[in-house]
Amino acid sequence: MMFVATNRRKKEGENKDDEMKAGFEDNADIANDEEQGYNSADQIIDINVGGKRFQTYNKTLERFPLSLLGDTERRNQFYNPNTGELFFDRHRPTFESILYYYQSGGIMARPPNIPIHIFVNELIFFDIGDKLIEKLQIDNGLKELQVVEDLPNYEPFKALWQFLENPDSSNAAKIFAILSVVIIVVSLIMFVIETLPVFAPKELLTNNGTIYKTVYSEHATWMFTVNTAVICWFTIEFILRLICCPNKIKFFLNTGNIIDFLSILPYYLSLVLVSSSKGSFSMLRVIRVLRVFKLSRHSRGLQILGNTLKASFNELMMLAFFLFVMILIFGSCVYYAEYKEPGTKFISIPSSFWWAIVTMTTVGYGDMHPVTFWGQIVGSMAVVCGVLTIALPVPVVVSNFEYFYTKERNRRKTEEARKEQAKSKQEMVSRENVNTKIVLLKNYAKSIKHSSTKRFSRNRREGKTQYSPNVSLNLKDRRQTARVLIL
Repeated sequence: MMFVATNRRKKEGENKDDEMKAGFEDNADIANDEEQGYNSADQIIDINVGGKRFQTYNKTLERFPLSLLGDTERRNQFYNPNTGELFFDRHRPTFESILYYYQSGGIMARPPNIPIHIFVNELIFFDIGDKLIEKLQIDNGLKELQVVEDLPNYEPFKALWQFLENPDSSNAAKIFAILSVVIIVVSLIMFVIETLPVFAPKELLTNNGTIYKTVYSEHATWMFTVNTAVICWFTIEFILRLICCPNKIKFFLNTGNIIDFLSILPYYLSLVLVSSSKGSFSMLRVIRVLRVFKLSRHSRGLQILGNTLKASFNELMMLAFFLFVMILIFGSCVYYAEYKEPGTKFISIPSSFWWAIVTMTTVGYGDMHPVTFWGQIVGSMAVVCGVLTIALPVPVVVSNFEYFYTKERNRRKTEEARKEQAKSKQEMVSRENVNTKIVLLKNYAKSIKHSSTKRFSRNRREGKTQYSPNVSLNLKDRRQTARVLIL
């Protein structure tokens, strides 16, 4: 299926943008035309689309003269003299949006019940405009946005950069990407299991509670070896990407590269601190959990999640602001309702903020709870307000997620359609090559037979030889040789 408009128009190509822009900027003239009402001098065009009749003014269609309906000569090819109307055997629901495009002066609205593939194909048929069609394709994942990629000038660095950054550049790059994912998963597994009591080191304490000796488990050697191998892989990959990157400043400012650097930093810091006897900072190890974000380089699902959060940033900030205001209000109210009670845990307003957070998010750990009447009233209001506050931006976030998910699904469908089209084209070319080889073989066999017959007749006239029963056999051998050579 093709999603790009073909059969480009050649007439007045330089004025196309100006005329399309005029359709968007003449809304005042359109409003004036509608206020004038019906005029007998205005020609009404009857359009029949799949059995459904539409009517509009000729001047409405002429607002976009480069489209199919706006060009009188082109649309007359679909004129039916028996019914006196234009007939199109096309998708009727889509034409309602197309007709509104002419009536509104350039506003295109796709109904949600019409698949994007059908809608785009109808726009291509009616030649609405390449820019509008391309925008719809990009917004819905049918076409990738053409971005000029910044590549290194040095050819070896360029090949290495494509190998590391683009898994689709070659089969070796795909294998490298898969291996990277496996190593990331292995590193995350090691990060988790090393905290188990079986693998964790044991600390021997003295009588006064100080650490006397640290005893490592029997698995410490191979776990250290695996961690070192993983870090070596990440380090080599990071250094290679740093060396061959086209722009060093953009490389260091990239979020993914910052995560890559932070994921390998704790290992080298631990080596330095241990070797210099400055103590162990085990909290730095928690940074290694950032390696999970390295999977976003190879996971479309994580990319969809990241794009959703990025597109919903304003709504999430609004949610955070609302929660801050509500936490401040209910934390203060519950403190003044409970602080006089003996044994209360609401000892200050900041300590009451924790109760407000877990209450408004409907978690409710139970470690802090009001016991007075007014405190329970405040708690009830906090629950209701928390549910309403959190529910406000949820539809927007869900809508953004659905948009990016649909875009990714359309991209996959388009990619599969292109692969099938390329496969069918390759099969067609293969069949044509086979047919060509067969024709060449037949022509070669005919030429051999003709030359053999001609030579035998000449020799027979000259009396040099008699008919040889091996002529047919020799001809068969030559045909077989020709078949081998051609194939």
